[in-house]
Amino acid sequence: MLTSICPKLPMRDKLATKSFYIIELGFSEAGREDFESYLILKKDHVELHFFSFQELDPLENYGQVYIRTDRIDELYQDFLTRDVKIHPNGSLAVKPWGQKEFSILDPDSNLITFGEAQ
Repeated sequence: MLTSICPKLPMRDKLATKSFYIIELGFSEAGREDFESYLILKKDHVELHFFSFQELDPLENYGQVYIRTDRIDELYQDFLTRDVKIHPNGSLAVKPWGQKEFSILDPDSNLITFGEAQ
């Protein structure tokens, strides 16, 4: 019965969030309407929702999303080519649980991890 999941993450500045995901990560806008305090972005089969939280302290943000991919090496190289800053503790590596992963932080310190089964 379940068909998809759309995580909702906090954002302080809609323009900064939109620019980061569209310009740096290659997402596009998905919403039909432009709401002041809400943003919907997509890339391939992944959709992320963002809600306005201007009082958010990025140092205290624990927002996280795990996105599965079937071409992690290509995605990682694409992000490096785009000068996307990889999380200092999140370089591309095979983890003990059998996933090849890497992580980034968005402008609000939401941790975005990309993984592929090995």
